Amino acid sequence: MTTEDSIFVGASRNTDDSYQKAERLLLKYANRHGLITGATGTGKTVSLQILAEAFSDAGVPVFCADIKGDLSGIAMKGEEKDFLLKRAEAVRLEPYTFREAPVIFWDLFGEKGHPVRTTISEMGPLLLSRLMDLSEAQEGVINIAFRVADEEGLLLLDLKDLQALLAHVAERADEIGTRYGNVSKQSVGAIQRALLVLEQQGAVHFFGEPALEIPELMRTTRDGRGYVNVLAADKLMMNPRLYATFLLWLLSELFEALPEVGDPDKPRLVFFFDEAHLLFDEAPKVLTERVEQVVRLIRSKGVGVYFVTQNPLDVPESVLAQLGNRVQHALRAYTPREQKAVKTAAETFRPNPDFDCFEAITQLGVGEALVSTLEEKAVPSIVQRTLIRPPSSRIGTITDAERQAVINASPVAGQYDKTVDRESAFERLQKKTENVASAPQSGQEQEKAESGTAGWSLPDFGGGGSRSTGRSSGRSSYRRQSVTEAAIKSVVRSVGTTLGRELIRGILGSLRRR
Repeated sequence: MTTEDSIFVGASRNTDDSYQKAERLLLKYANRHGLITGATGTGKTVSLQILAEAFSDAGVPVFCADIKGDLSGIAMKGEEKDFLLKRAEAVRLEPYTFREAPVIFWDLFGEKGHPVRTTISEMGPLLLSRLMDLSEAQEGVINIAFRVADEEGLLLLDLKDLQALLAHVAERADEIGTRYGNVSKQSVGAIQRALLVLEQQGAVHFFGEPALEIPELMRTTRDGRGYVNVLAADKLMMNPRLYATFLLWLLSELFEALPEVGDPDKPRLVFFFDEAHLLFDEAPKVLTERVEQVVRLIRSKGVGVYFVTQNPLDVPESVLAQLGNRVQHALRAYTPREQKAVKTAAETFRPNPDFDCFEAITQLGVGEALVSTLEEKAVPSIVQRTLIRPPSSRIGTITDAERQAVINASPVAGQYDKTVDRESAFERLQKKTENVASAPQSGQEQEKAESGTAGWSLPDFGGGGSRSTGRSSGRSSYRRQSVTEAAIKSVVRSVGTTLGRELIRGILGSLRRR
């Protein structure tokens, strides 16, 4: 049940377990971010589902990841069951109606939803280095490679473009090293091996064109409901680093693409980051600081970020402090670490004199949570023991036929399904190699060629040579950013203040090719 200014989360209980009052999340403070935590099986997914439904009903688009497949039920009308009706009666949800949410399914592998792609240049050297777990020296080589690509007008769209560029850089290591610093062939080799692993893990499906346009995630239906964008992530979770890097890239793209709106009456988009611990596990300090900055600043773009994880300790304190709306499901407290997690969770709430938070967290039932949201003047409410309302859509998975029907009826059907492979770094460098091979050679050059010491060649990535023949060039109006623009964005994102960002944009703007 959503009103014009708030979302109904559930009903708080008195100490005798009787009804106390409705617990609501004010839409005007929904972009102050949030946290949903709790042990496995305590109801986190249903809490995410009812919030996604409610935001959609309020006209707010949603993006969320479906880790286990059981969030897909949000696309189907719920079924009348006794336990749902009893919960609706207990929380005084009237009327309790069943209906599906408008859903767009996405999938990096293009199997359970529309393909999601970005280009190598848009991912940028920092996130690519994080994705491949590169050393500082190897990250430096990646940055040099991006600079060379920009200078030579080489588009970096997919993995074979980056692989070809690295071979090009290694061949010219001495020349490039005098300008930008040492380019070790050992480092290039290590990066190439990491790219091969990525390719084997399926990342080849993620990099390419047509790349995802951010406005696609901010669609509304004709009757004003926000679309719920569900990323099928069950297969993606086999590569947790790719999952975390993709979501961080998407969050960064939202930050870059959206204009400042201050504090709107409701968010422009709500972003649920499930399995949030994967974002911070073994993350270098620069990446954690970047996440903190994006979370802090993206609020003014009208985007609310809600982290979903088992343990509040999974989220750094600097980020945790910015999450104003909390839904805490049950946690166990058997080991010292579990006890510390419960203590941390309890201390983040505004205390309620009627019960002890630490004890309550260990005793919550399934579908029950401690809830605190921002009230007027953005002050956290006193924490309440709350029964979460039942969802209107289906709880659990949907069939393959039902999923395909939703995909076929999607407003983006056909836009991203077919890969576009236009001329980029791989084709350009391959042509250069062919031209060198076919050019007349002097006697000395001929001797070098015969001895295998002249020129260099690119590996065959499949497709039997250059793939430019007979290939669609894509949408004529389609324009992705240059490599330098991607580098500028990467640096700008790492600067916290408005003045600092403007200075960096001004300095690096001079590096753009005209």
